[in-house]
Amino acid sequence: MAARALLSGAGRALLPARALLPARALPAGPGPCPRRGCGEAAALRAAGFSQEQARRLLALQPRLGPEQREAAAAQLLLLGLSAEAALALLERSPALLRLPTERLRERAEELRRLGLDGGRLERAVRRSPQLLHVPRKRLRAAVRLLRERCLFTAEQLREVLGTCPAVLQEEPRTLHHQFQYAYFRMGVQQKEMVKARLFQTPFAELRNRHIFLERRGLYETPHKGQTQISNPKLKDILQLPEEDFLASLAYSTPEEYEVFKKLLAREEEEKEEEDVDALYAEDDDDLDSGGSETARE
Repeated sequence: MAARALLSGAGRALLPARALLPARALPAGPGPCPRRGCGEAAALRAAGFSQEQARRLLALQPRLGPEQREAAAAQLLLLGLSAEAALALLERSPALLRLPTERLRERAEELRRLGLDGGRLERAVRRSPQLLHVPRKRLRAAVRLLRERCLFTAEQLREVLGTCPAVLQEEPRTLHHQFQYAYFRMGVQQKEMVKARLFQTPFAELRNRHIFLERRGLYETPHKGQTQISNPKLKDILQLPEEDFLASLAYSTPEEYEVFKKLLAREEEEKEEEDVDALYAEDDDDLDSGGSETARE
């Protein structure tokens, strides 16, 4: 017995020091993920997003329910967007995640019916994600104006919507004003407007460049389709960078153009004041005539 105890003590002395340490618990086997986002991330990865893309997507609208996030992301993929394009779109406009899936689907179908078919829809939504928020009535009003009052053909309309989808967000009155300026004031036909991507240019820039050329004798409003000079193409007027526009079309300097724009803005302000004064004068005349008639009675 004593010998066994001695042997036991001697044997214990010969054991390595680490063998005497308390045993460590083995790693836990795979079980349920401790974080709620793990299940969502897995679902997003199954839909086609990478792990990094899923992480970025989960950081958007963190209080949003998983089903809503997955459904919105899936709907964007159905539009033809790649996973990265859909993610970039949602990062620019995270409010899209809160739109009901059915409304997203309806907006996409409406945009297709209006002319944004095929790849045009995908490009339009990438450029203007707000299109998916625009009420159906407003979308139709813009298209109706372009077709019925501006008289663009169906093919021209598809081109306009494809190159400048933001027209669907504009007030019809604003679109019509820009169209009328180009058509009547500049004498430009619809075909040339489409080539020049007229509606991509703010109206103020269109007017500034046109009137600057006109006052320098370099542009003339056609009379019965004829001009005494050769007008530059609308595409060149609108799409050239300002430096090239001044050098190759206006033959002027940036300093002269800046002075001109300030003078033109002042002219517009004075004209608006004159219009207001004339309106008040008409009201005064009406009041005077009404007072005279009352006095005669």
